[in-house]
Amino acid sequence: MKWRSPANLLLLAVCCLAVVAPLAQARVAFEKLTDFDFQGTTYYSVKNLSLYECQGWCREEPDCQAAAFSFVVNPLTPAQETLCQLQNVTAANNPASTPQRSSSMYYMVKLQLRSENACQRPWNFERVPNKIIRGLDNALIYTSTKEACLSACLNEKRFICRSVEYDYNNMKCVLSDSDRRSVGQFVQLVDAQGVDYFENLCLKPSQACKFNRQFQLPRIGVSDDKVSQYVGLHYYTDKELQVTSDTACKLACEIESEFLCRSFLYLGQPTGSQYNCRLYHLDHKSLPDGPSTYLNGERPLIDVGEPSGDYFENICEKQSNQAENTLPVVFDTVEDPAVNNLTRNDANCDKTGTCYDVSVHCKDTRIAVQVHTNKPFNGRIYALGRSETCNIDVINSDTFRLDLTMGGQDCNTQSATGIYSNTVVLQHHSVVMTKADKIYKVKCTYDMSSKNISFGMLPIRDPEMIHINSSPEAPPPRIRILDARAREVETVRIGDRLTFRIEIPEDTPYGIFARSCVAMAKDSKSTFQIIDDDGCPVDPSIFPAFTQDGNALQSIYEAFRFTESYGVIFQCNVKYCLGPCEPAVCEWGRDSVESWGRKRRSVTASNDTVEEEEDMNISQEILVLDFGDEKNRDFLRSEASTDFGRDKTVTIIEPCPTKTSVLALAVTCALMVLVYLSTLFCYYMKKWMQPHKVMA
Repeated sequence: MKWRSPANLLLLAVCCLAVVAPLAQARVAFEKLTDFDFQGTTYYSVKNLSLYECQGWCREEPDCQAAAFSFVVNPLTPAQETLCQLQNVTAANNPASTPQRSSSMYYMVKLQLRSENACQRPWNFERVPNKIIRGLDNALIYTSTKEACLSACLNEKRFICRSVEYDYNNMKCVLSDSDRRSVGQFVQLVDAQGVDYFENLCLKPSQACKFNRQFQLPRIGVSDDKVSQYVGLHYYTDKELQVTSDTACKLACEIESEFLCRSFLYLGQPTGSQYNCRLYHLDHKSLPDGPSTYLNGERPLIDVGEPSGDYFENICEKQSNQAENTLPVVFDTVEDPAVNNLTRNDANCDKTGTCYDVSVHCKDTRIAVQVHTNKPFNGRIYALGRSETCNIDVINSDTFRLDLTMGGQDCNTQSATGIYSNTVVLQHHSVVMTKADKIYKVKCTYDMSSKNISFGMLPIRDPEMIHINSSPEAPPPRIRILDARAREVETVRIGDRLTFRIEIPEDTPYGIFARSCVAMAKDSKSTFQIIDDDGCPVDPSIFPAFTQDGNALQSIYEAFRFTESYGVIFQCNVKYCLGPCEPAVCEWGRDSVESWGRKRRSVTASNDTVEEEEDMNISQEILVLDFGDEKNRDFLRSEASTDFGRDKTVTIIEPCPTKTSVLALAVTCALMVLVYLSTLFCYYMKKWMQPHKVMA
């Protein structure tokens, strides 16, 4: 074969070198996941490293494939205590693997990107598993690997690539100049199994938004104090500095180049040498639960009285000349000449002369959107973003209704602080949206204190939106730990049979459910989840499922403690139902158990259950001793002196006798009786042996 001649082989070698040369230019980079964790093999762990030291170690270690960085807040300081785990095997590179939710966790995966534009920042992309944003695609290419797709985003010259979606099954790579922060009602993350969403974090600060970039207080339905308090405790601080004003802190975030600064916390005027400006790469859109994270966040066990500060987030604004709420697909429709100017100017009427009378009825398990029209309507009504799972087809009718579920993903109803909201579309065409279609933002506010229901509804195109806030006044729950005699205890021993109860007053109409319960050592160095986020027991052999006892929840368990601490703190997330809550069905091996640890997912219309999203975090401490621990009274006194903000009297319970001590006591008593009997026998024998005196 002639192609094997020396000249052709030399040409083939040169071609191979030309192909291999670009591969040699691959650069080490990282992708990061927030509050997610993958299974992996950890070969090295180290505590109290910074986030960037942890990432730097993995970058320098050839065997390191991923780094898991987690931190907990010590309630006594409060200070963030960190743990860095380097992994040489990770499931993050397997498209079929499912990540686990994990709070206060950053998971960083090493990549090889063939791009000269790969930046030197700690991570180049933020990854959100099994999510996409609908529409807004600028380019579609097919690549064999995820890394090739990410490299294509960095190499893109025609537009600024802000986000990427990679379909592992079809090897489809979608590039977009929009991301989660781009303005517009159609920019939202939706579920997509087998597709991951990535955000480009190599952007310059000026490229973070399509148009204007501002820093404002986040308007997400949560009070500013609660948000700033959560941020100060649970965000990892990327950089701290001392400034003279919030304007200077904002400027520092705007010009930050070592990472893409998304938010900052200004703690007020500086005092001494303390830092008063904190910069973060996170914002509420980076969190998997979004604004709900701030509602479910734990408050500090000790309030040191310091101000929570003012928290500002990166906000992307629209271009000044951009049309308000422009739809992605626009079709002109023929105006009805019978429609007068008054009808055309009414926000509830369209150009065809159809006017809509939309009302909202807030039910216990659903939001009913009732529509009346002045002429027969043909089309469909559906929840925005859920047109396939939450819709009603309307055929020549002037009265119709759409029921929005309040839980689950079918209608994607959003909830925050007792307010349930959704966006409803009235669409003429079965597939496309036109200018004649109407979009309404509907809200239901559930007031648990007075059990009244109100709503707010207005076309979404109207700049004025009705906001209704409520302040539920549910009775505060508390944790009680009881012994076998139903007495409340504060000091117990390992193995004691105890009843863990979460109680509210018996004369209230509420039911409660608990989830996300953890047991932690008093020094907060060790934590153990006993009830997971779904309300199911993590290990029923250690802490069984909750059962109902009247209005209370209880679990009977055997006392345990951590190796390094006698004090055990239990903390639970408690929420309310109006009426009894239904249990969660938990699978453990081949068995199924019910646990009252989550809210009702589906109930009949006859049930009066109302769900309130406002939650409380409650905690209780107990001292767990081992046998013989009462001898070390000095240690117990020092352990008790670090109590969480209240005085307690620690009572040492006398140890129960062991089998050995009982046996020793029995032998001793038997010997004493034997000695006593022997003494009596000898005494009487001696007296009997003596001759009796004869009286004369």
